[in-house]
Amino acid sequence: MIRRTLLHVYPSFEVGGSQRRFVRIANHFGGDYRHLIVALDGHTAAASLLSSDLDASLLPLAPAPPGLAGRLRLYRDLLRHWRPDLLVTANWGSIEWAMANLACAVPHLHLEDGFGPDEADGQLSRRVWARRLLLRRSRVVLPSRTLWRLAHDCWRLPERCLHYVPNGIDLARFAGARGRGQGGPGGPVPVIGTVAALRPEKNLARLLDAFALVRQSCLVRLVIAGDGPLRGALEARAEALGIAPDVEFLGHCARPEEVLSGLDVFVLSSDTEQMPLSLLEAMALGCAVVATDVGDVRAMLPAEQQDFVVPRSAEDLAAAMSGLLNDGGLRDRLGRANEEAVRRDYDEHEMFTAYRRLYDA
Repeated sequence: MIRRTLLHVYPSFEVGGSQRRFVRIANHFGGDYRHLIVALDGHTAAASLLSSDLDASLLPLAPAPPGLAGRLRLYRDLLRHWRPDLLVTANWGSIEWAMANLACAVPHLHLEDGFGPDEADGQLSRRVWARRLLLRRSRVVLPSRTLWRLAHDCWRLPERCLHYVPNGIDLARFAGARGRGQGGPGGPVPVIGTVAALRPEKNLARLLDAFALVRQSCLVRLVIAGDGPLRGALEARAEALGIAPDVEFLGHCARPEEVLSGLDVFVLSSDTEQMPLSLLEAMALGCAVVATDVGDVRAMLPAEQQDFVVPRSAEDLAAAMSGLLNDGGLRDRLGRANEEAVRRDYDEHEMFTAYRRLYDA
């Protein structure tokens, strides 16, 4: 059997939600495909998560000539040289490859997972028009209903182009890993935490501010797993707030379940998300959740959790966190409801089936 060659173009191949999803899909399919991977910023940490027996290559990218025309010419030449069976682009940062592909007509699959801080509060009109024009003949994968409606109603892409494929997780990996539930009055110090890339749109400064408010009234610890360009600034903010002794920055964590299983409360403080993988993983481990009301987060969580999906403010996060820290029974009930929801709705095998169809189409 001749294997299809898939060219994956990422703005960055650092470890993040979309990169971790691709790694799971590629590792699951094994040798069924040949993967060529381009990281436009040269960062390739997620490659360490790929199975060693995959036919996967990181392709170095020569410096592009100055200007859009020069970059498009380079990308067209590379598409013609590599001759992939499928071009897979990820998010706005790779949209110029879709533009270059107009001259090459390689079958195109575009993955849209969400937006950076510049579009957290609304769409930029030039990007709307670019997506509207460049993706009309592509297949566009959207992991959230919020994004699907945006692509249909705002970008005005035809329904035949749009594929809603929710993220899924390896439920067996998280089975039996629970280790929380010991914090609270009279017991060990409870632990709040999150798993996130340390980037502006995750707004971990908001989480630090909320934690400082909670810390005024109770003993509690905060753990943050993940790395990124804002780590130094966030550590400095923790120092300035006087909470640094109670905050632990763990850096990149290859096995997030080891962090999540030790939490009493998982917190998502983002300005913009669509279908965060870390939230699904926390739910699978039976964590109670406090989250900002972004993307599909409210729809992902069961009815019992709705009061803990809050506006994007440190004060609202702090109030919700305090409510859970003071009620261990409520935390346990919410954790059980979250675990049941994720096991019912987000098994990764349905995601694998959908991507098999998309890769082979």
